[in-house]
Amino acid sequence: MDSITQLQLYNSFDSVLVIVDRFSKMAVFIPTMCSITSLDLAYVLIKNIFSNHGLHSTIVSDRGSLFVSSFWTNHFQQIKISKDLSTSHHPETDGQTERVNQILAQYLWMYGRDPHFDSVHITQDTPAGNTSTKIQSVQQDVKRELEVSINRFKRYADESRASKPVFHHGDMVWLSSKNTKSTRTTKKCLKDGQKYIHPVFHIFLLEPVKTSKIPNRHKEPPPSIIIEQEEEWEVSKILHSSLKRGKVWSLVEWKGFSQDPERSTWEPTENFYNFAELIKNFHSLYPDKPGQNSSRA
Repeated sequence: MDSITQLQLYNSFDSVLVIVDRFSKMAVFIPTMCSITSLDLAYVLIKNIFSNHGLHSTIVSDRGSLFVSSFWTNHFQQIKISKDLSTSHHPETDGQTERVNQILAQYLWMYGRDPHFDSVHITQDTPAGNTSTKIQSVQQDVKRELEVSINRFKRYADESRASKPVFHHGDMVWLSSKNTKSTRTTKKCLKDGQKYIHPVFHIFLLEPVKTSKIPNRHKEPPPSIIIEQEEEWEVSKILHSSLKRGKVWSLVEWKGFSQDPERSTWEPTENFYNFAELIKNFHSLYPDKPGQNSSRA
């Protein structure tokens, strides 16, 4: 049991009494006042707790003036309830209530510190028609406030957001690599095998390619060739080889990109059966590099 005090005054209440049942974890929030007396607190417990849930064997609280008063102590002795008092700087004694207080504080910051609509007071005697009307009224208020909040967040975000680029079908674009994991030394290269990258991106991750206006400065990539009814690209040379997870990979320089080392990619060596001569030449120059017959020690 604990209290959250010094809240904004609402219907003459400025604090909340928080009671958490250790067995069921049920939490009860009772509006009270900071000026409440021990006699008033006893009445609150009888009306809201004992009358609905029966007498408890133990009540844990802090050492506030209400809980250490002689009236409170005598009252608990009369109804045979053990009173356990926590110590300062040791919240574990009443950890459940402390945790519920944190959640309630967050809730109050969102709804209770400066409420824009009246709370719905529903009792067992409230007609069902009135209950439905009150709930619908609150839902409309919440919906209206939510729209105001969304528009406010959007306005703040748009103040620091650059204008959206305009793309047309077929335009060449650069993809930001900030969300792309790669073992490459430069982030300008996509990871091995672009099939692992999802083809749909947010527009702010894309940037239009700026082509040079100098004649013959921009070179189009070489066209693919058809081998055994499959589309392939020609290989210029093998630059390096490596053993990864029991499979040999080759660093390939593609034909037409010898002056652009960033276009070289790691590919499985087994995919280059049509370029066996290039692989043979590479291993004749570098016999210590992993080849098709290599295996992990």
